Formats: sequence, C-alpha cells, structure tokens
Amino acid sequence: MEPATFPSPPDRRQNLFLEKAISQQSPGIRLKAEKVKRFAEHRYFHITNTPAALRHFSAISAFNSVLVVLPPPSIRVSLKSVIPIPRILFVLLSVLCVKTSNAALDHIQLSDDKTRFVFAQSGATFRPWGVNYDHNENTGGLIEDYWENDWETVVEDFDEIKDLGANTIRIHLQLGKFMDSPEEPNAANLKRLGKLLRLAENTGLYLDLTGLGCYHKHDVPEWYDALPESRRWDVQARFWDAIAETCNQSPAVFCYDLMNEPVLAGKKAETEWLTGELGGKHFVQRITLDLAGRTREEVAKAWVDKLVAAIRKHDERHLITVGVIPWALTWPQANPFFYSDAVGENLDFASVHFYPRQGEVDKALAALRKYDLGVPLVVEETFPLKCTPDELEEFMERSDEIVDGWISFYWGKTAEEYGADPEPSLAGALKKTWIERYRELSANRR
Repeated sequence: MEPATFPSPPDRRQNLFLEKAISQQSPGIRLKAEKVKRFAEHRYFHITNTPAALRHFSAISAFNSVLVVLPPPSIRVSLKSVIPIPRILFVLLSVLCVKTSNAALDHIQLSDDKTRFVFAQSGATFRPWGVNYDHNENTGGLIEDYWENDWETVVEDFDEIKDLGANTIRIHLQLGKFMDSPEEPNAANLKRLGKLLRLAENTGLYLDLTGLGCYHKHDVPEWYDALPESRRWDVQARFWDAIAETCNQSPAVFCYDLMNEPVLAGKKAETEWLTGELGGKHFVQRITLDLAGRTREEVAKAWVDKLVAAIRKHDERHLITVGVIPWALTWPQANPFFYSDAVGENLDFASVHFYPRQGEVDKALAALRKYDLGVPLVVEETFPLKCTPDELEEFMERSDEIVDGWISFYWGKTAEEYGADPEPSLAGALKKTWIERYRELSANRR
C-alpha cells in the first residue's frame, strides 16, 4: 500500500522521541526532546500501516498523537550526520499530548531611555549574542538557494546555532529572490520567510533580517541593474514593504537591517552598483552612483527615511538599523556617517562590522568607541579574519562595557565536522578553533 504524506501537527509537542527499529546490529537512537520537536514541526512524514508499525502504534495509542513514518534509505537525525539504515523496518515519532514547555519569545524593544535592548514584557536587558548565517559552507549557496528543497538543513543549522549558545541569527535576504519585477514581490519566498519566522520562534532564536542583498551578481535581475536611482529606491522600498508586512507580528524579529554595508559615490560618478568581491560574493553596495550636486548626508538621509517609512507602514514595533563599515578603523579621523545627527535620526541603534588586525587591538578599540553614541551598539560582524582568536577575544572583552551585542559567523558546519574533514585546511582549522572558542564564550555569558 502506498503511504500517504501528512504534515505533523505543529501544536502538540512536548516529550518526543525518535526510535529506529532496524537490523539487530544497529542500536536505537534517542535524541534530545527539543531537537526532535523541531524535527517534527518542520518536516513532513510518510504515514504507513505496516504490521510492525501498527503493533507499536497500539502500544502507545493512548497518547492519540502518533506518527509512524517510513524514511528514505538514510535519515538525518542531528548535527547533519547522515546515518545509513540497512533493512529499516520503520521510524516511530511519538508526540505526547502535553503543551509545549518552551516559553514564547518576548518582543525586543528599546528601553525607555533608548540606551539598551529590553524584553517588552519584563523590561529585563537583552543582549544579542549570535551568528551570521549568510551562506552554506559546502555549496556556497545563500539561504534562498536551498530553503525550498533542503529545508532540513536550515532546521538542523538552527539547532546547531542554538546549541552554540546563540540567541540571535543574522539572515541575509537577496532582493532578486524577493522581487519578481519592480512592482511584484515573490509570494513563494515571502511564504518561506514566514516559515523561517516560525522556525526561529520554535527554536528560541531572534532574527536580524538584513535585506536588499545582491551578493551573487548572477542573481541580480537585469531590470533592477538598469533602473535609475529613484526607481531603484522605489523597488527597495517595495521590498521592505513586503518583508515588514510578512514579519510584523513575529516576536522572533530582533531587527531589520536596511542593507549590508551601503556606500555612496564620491566626487566622481560611478557606473557599478556593486563594489568589491570576496569569495565570489559582493557584500558592499552603492545607494547612489552620482551625488549630482547633493551632499552625501542629504542622499543618505533621503534613502534611510524612504526605507524606514516603507517598514513603518506595516511595523511600528521592530527595530531598524544599518550594518556599516567602520571607516574609523582605516581612517582614525573618520566619524560615524549613517549614525550622525544629519542622517540617522530614524535608526534605532548602531551596527558596525569589525575585523581587528593582528597587533592592532588598541586601534580597533579606539575606532569602536566612536560608535558609542548613546544608543545601543551591536558589532554585527566579527571573526578572527585578520587577527588571532586570542586577540579577537581580547577585543571583545575590553569593549564589552560599550557593546550591547555581538554577532559572529556560522557556515553550517560544526567544530566536530571541521575536525573530521579528511582534507583539513587552514581556513577550516581556524573556523573550528573559533567555533569552539565561541561556544566557551557563550557558556561564560549565560
């Protein structure tokens, strides 16, 4: 008999276990309840009525909430380890009918004096401690490249990030994946974004939603690249209009980041919207190609205000920021631009991206202090890319009194997976070391 496919019900989850009845040589596996909870809520299962399954169903039918599932020849169970299953008989997912014990996420807002993040209900201080989840290590794909056909990877990565001790994930949304035309958003990806919000809520993680990405140049629509500045800004506003309408009710939204590392043209007019390349990705984007007699402050303020207005049409609650390059790290006399009085009055907090150089921790600290502006400060990107892990930890410890949140990186591989790589690399060894260090730092912050 061909099995039917049903979604697992999302509202009856508490004590769960995944039991494998396979060959005598293979022991059963018992997983953490919370991991199986998310496994159940974000996957689909095949229902079968094999005699063996029915016997197990009868044994626990009093719980009235059992799914008997027949998996493929291999099944992912945790930490993305793929377990071969010879002569599998069945997989049983048992869900006891008890209300979930996970406390619902509380919305994050600014304190009354606007100097720190707080939980809306309790008023207690919230400190973002998280990772950028910007691409998959194995494929280089961005989340929109695989969340349709490989959703289980997203679920497992969220589990692993949670296990690291993080409370926040920075997600990078690409404009070309969310806008089908200058006027029409992509309904399918907006729906998947809603699914991601539910996953974050169930996992207990907040999302820093960074938008307008053009990281993969081949994914940037030709029609978008051809638009003049004013119409390009219109599309960007429609992007944020659609995102905010989708996300406005979710407590999992920590903030909206208008764009990753926006820059402006200089005295000369430019011809390319994207600038620089790192690992095949373009992380820096111009918001204008020509100042056309305007000051840089006038252009930046008009752009920020337009996008903030698009968000606020649907969402008056969630925080808004812009993740910027700290030019003071390169030019010590440079001052914050997007967070200046002339530009940033409608931004809620400061976000900067810091990669201290080896032997220059003091210089990095001096540059960071320029962003201590009386509003919360989040280091939205950091990693020992140009310094040692010890130096980065020193930088974090010495600046902790002025920094309200830290967001590093996670590329979909655990420290154990990097360690098991049959062809280890220096980059892999560094990532393994930092993930282990990050886990230790997480434990100290609890």
